Amino acid sequence: MTVRPVLRKLRIAIMTASVGIALAVSLRPISGTSREPSVRLALVNVPGDILRPLLPEFQKQTGRSAEIVYTGNDPFGVARDGKADLVISHYGHPGVQPFVTSGLGLWPHAVFANTYALLGPPGDPANVRGLTNAAEALRRIAETKSTFVVNDSAGGKYIENILWSDAGIEPTGSWYVDLNIEGPTAAQTANKRAAYVLWGLPPFLRLKRQAHLDLEPLVVGDPLFERIMVLIVVNPANVRGVNADAAKAFESFLLAPRTQARIRAFRYPDLNQQAWWPAGRNNNARE
Repeated sequence: MTVRPVLRKLRIAIMTASVGIALAVSLRPISGTSREPSVRLALVNVPGDILRPLLPEFQKQTGRSAEIVYTGNDPFGVARDGKADLVISHYGHPGVQPFVTSGLGLWPHAVFANTYALLGPPGDPANVRGLTNAAEALRRIAETKSTFVVNDSAGGKYIENILWSDAGIEPTGSWYVDLNIEGPTAAQTANKRAAYVLWGLPPFLRLKRQAHLDLEPLVVGDPLFERIMVLIVVNPANVRGVNADAAKAFESFLLAPRTQARIRAFRYPDLNQQAWWPAGRNNNARE
């Protein structure tokens, strides 16, 4: 008569142990890379165009995911707050030098370049379409007195001054319009006046889709137009919460020959010419 209670207690003990084992198994961390934290990318306004198509390939190759957590004018502020693992910006961005020299970022690596362009009306009164020498293009604009709107952004004005100096011309006259305006405002003003203007090609293409501008990129191929962009891994020794291993994996991925080739082959759907150039270099001192 005492056997049944003993058996009952034995069954309960076995069931309890089984549930405990099942819970322990279910709470055990999942092996593999599927739970690896994402690489957090903080970017200036431009490189999302070229990076977003590459993110699935990075995950496929490494098992890690990557996400763009910021796109704007101050990616370094986001990185300082520990909210990004790496930053990609123009090499000439004013935030690069203080971020690196203060120890917040590791050494910058050039990864790719986008380009400026000489934009103009479809009729192209100065006949500059397809030139690869932008100084020659500006010389033709001056000779024909075709309207030219100045882009007074620091980068645009710097490039323009080099080109006028190369052409041996001091631009003056009613055709040369300097209204102290920059970027999209300069492009929209040039569009209204059927004028030429210098501006970055990727932001122009974005604005053209949104605002339905008539301007076209007429001169793109001058090497002076290329704007080098660098990748900076945030220094985990000085910024808390940085996933430096994943950031370095993304850096290696971007610099790999296969990825650099994809950057070279990238084309915008509405522009059948190159707008991004690979910039990864081994920089071997013996070569």
